[in-house]
Amino acid sequence: MKSKLAKKIRLGAALLLMAGTSAFAQTSGQIYTPTPENIKARQEFQDNKFGIFLHWGIYSMTAQGEWYMNTHNINRDEYAKLASGFYPSRFNAAEWVSAIKASGARYICITSRHHDSFSMFDTKESDYNIVDATPFKRDILKELAEECQKQGIKLHFYYSHLDWFRDDYPEGNTGHGTGRPKGHGNWKSYYEFMNKQLTELLTNYGPVGAIWFDGIWDQPANFNWQLEEQYALIHKLQPSCLIGNNHHRTPYAGEDFQMFERDLPGENKAGFSAGQGVSELPLETCETMNGMWGYKIEDQNYKSPKALIHYLVKAAGKNANLLMNIGPQPNGELPATAVEHLKQVGEWMAQYGETIYGTRGGDVAPHTWGVSTRKGDRLFIHILNLQDDALYIPLKAKVKKAMQFISKTPLSFKQEKDGILIKLPQVPDDIDYVIELNIK
Repeated sequence: MKSKLAKKIRLGAALLLMAGTSAFAQTSGQIYTPTPENIKARQEFQDNKFGIFLHWGIYSMTAQGEWYMNTHNINRDEYAKLASGFYPSRFNAAEWVSAIKASGARYICITSRHHDSFSMFDTKESDYNIVDATPFKRDILKELAEECQKQGIKLHFYYSHLDWFRDDYPEGNTGHGTGRPKGHGNWKSYYEFMNKQLTELLTNYGPVGAIWFDGIWDQPANFNWQLEEQYALIHKLQPSCLIGNNHHRTPYAGEDFQMFERDLPGENKAGFSAGQGVSELPLETCETMNGMWGYKIEDQNYKSPKALIHYLVKAAGKNANLLMNIGPQPNGELPATAVEHLKQVGEWMAQYGETIYGTRGGDVAPHTWGVSTRKGDRLFIHILNLQDDALYIPLKAKVKKAMQFISKTPLSFKQEKDGILIKLPQVPDDIDYVIELNIK
């Protein structure tokens, strides 16, 4: 993911990206046609609505986040020594998956290889991995994949397109101070390396829900990443595996969902979505539970359970999934605060999940008071911030019945030409006061 440095790079290149967006989507004369399995997987992805992101690697030992190697210009040979001491003795895949499942999340996305080049799986393409380079000698992704299958949770793999360690990765905007020789880069070699690793991930770890790419923003907008061939390889190996790319541009041919970093679709508050239109593909927004993606020891600024729930609801109202990040500790544990907040989100989802899972963005556009979601002829009005005991919503559809979702208490309403006025028993003070409307 991005540091403040990368954000500056993105902002500085915004006009260039806006100019190149349409060209990017038209780089190939071929049209990508998803398979029936892929279409079904897209629908299931949209239905799942909530996932947990896990940024974990040897960078957790620095307790300074996943960009530490780059931001502090750490020599790659010195950085690599972290691997010899990486022994997450308290890692327990069953405990991780159970805690995440209890939050109401339906899928997990974990970093298989981040920008530092260290692979969190037993790859044959590099000795710089958790089995060969650490005393732990266990394949984290294998254990997690088996547990996810056992507990019925989808598993997605984050995969970095850029690399601060390898000589064959062409010099980009980042990673200049890690000790690689000047003029390094052998694109053919690096491209083959990536595709062989992706083949391993899609061959040795069971069904993979998605490949979540990141790092294209490290190179100029006209850099040829040969994505068409890479995407075709993924879809050939697992037709139902979805592809998303955190490039902050309108999706390329071959991508199956569109992601937004630290932003809801259509917004650009974080500065990463300039020029990125909202496509018709399934949507996902990713956000951190505290301030960092990777573990940072002094970052205890965790979002409250209420804030997490509001973000989840707002994402659903924008027809998007929420991928909420946690940075596991170097000892293999999920931070206790994160687990506790997840537990509280799960308690809320146990009551209100019906208004989130399987829904799509509702008929009523997001307002300052909240959002709407829809499932069939049921329209859910999520009131997140209202200071009155009545609510007017613009709605053309005919309303047959209005009631409070939990209690099923009928609510009086007045249907007008362009909307309805709903009378509430009191000013809402719930985390999310949900009204269910039965509409024609």
